[in-house]
Amino acid sequence: MLKVENVSTYYGQICALDNVSLMVEEKEAVSVIGANGAGKSTLLKTIIGELRPKSGNILLSGQSIIKEKTFKLVSRGMTLVPEGRHVFPLLSVWDNLLLGGYTLSAKERQQRALEVTEPFPILRDRKDQLAGLLSGGEQQMLAIARAMMTKPKLLLLDEPSMGLSPKLVYEVYDKIMELYLQGTTILLVDQNAEMAIDFCSRGYVLMAGRLVGQGTQKELKESELVQRSYLG
Repeated sequence: MLKVENVSTYYGQICALDNVSLMVEEKEAVSVIGANGAGKSTLLKTIIGELRPKSGNILLSGQSIIKEKTFKLVSRGMTLVPEGRHVFPLLSVWDNLLLGGYTLSAKERQQRALEVTEPFPILRDRKDQLAGLLSGGEQQMLAIARAMMTKPKLLLLDEPSMGLSPKLVYEVYDKIMELYLQGTTILLVDQNAEMAIDFCSRGYVLMAGRLVGQGTQKELKESELVQRSYLG
């Protein structure tokens, strides 16, 4: 479904991604682990069109998307849950969801909001509450549900565990697993290497903008590099 081919992305003269290649098959869950500053968010922003690569290519369903606008990529079935959640704090939970379905008709938005909150019953219970008053975990669930409003085929998740207590991390990952089991293809990046590896069947290791390892869940867990750098 998604293929990143030898992509390099710069911030001015600074190379943030250096010749990175990876792929995600349809209905697969793939993780990218790495420390803060490794280039994980830059990778997702490059895929979704917020940043333009200096070189390389990105293919979605076999077609190059490196020149596509972000809103067009969303309409083609790809969406991003950004790092830090970025809900609209002064809008209600329900209005946040409806904004996520801006490409749908008013009637479709209401119906879709009911569908995407099925795995997140807390959002239905608090639909009239201001999003800024939700807990960190609830805001993360809202950000994920909002991203699902467009019925994405490929969901990009940027640091879903950031700032959450261990209990909430497990709750959020349980919800992500529900979406995956329903058929959503997922590319996930997270500093929480243990959770990211356990969630995905296959993954990549990013350090200082370069891929330094890849493998199945079992191979990553047994990797000396991963154990030394991320799993203790």
